[in-house]
Amino acid sequence: MQVTRQAAWELLTAHTKSESLIKHALAVETAMRAYARHFGEDEEYWAALGLVHDHDYEENPTAEFHPKVGAERLQALGWPADIITAVQGHGDYMNVPRTTQIAKDHCAVVELTGLILAVALVRPS
Repeated sequence: MQVTRQAAWELLTAHTKSESLIKHALAVETAMRAYARHFGEDEEYWAALGLVHDHDYEENPTAEFHPKVGAERLQALGWPADIITAVQGHGDYMNVPRTTQIAKDHCAVVELTGLILAVALVRPS
């Protein structure tokens, strides 16, 4: 499986219709690109993680299933193990250690973009 923005976008939009969740994914994608650039990593690869990390949330919004279902779907589709582990690791309750740079940065970015979007909604000026 080749990790591309197009593949990530298609997976996200096949399972996510909520405008706010898509905006969240786009924000995480953008931030992951910046972190990849900072660390000299593949921007498209890191950005794809940003797009797919919550692709299952709308269908499975509970800790019992998210991001477990999403990680299983990614695995069935042949996505790389480090992306799958990063998806699992962004849910603290999954108890998946964040041992790679991509997993650590992804977890931080998910929280950071959530804060930024919340501030932008409350204080649009």
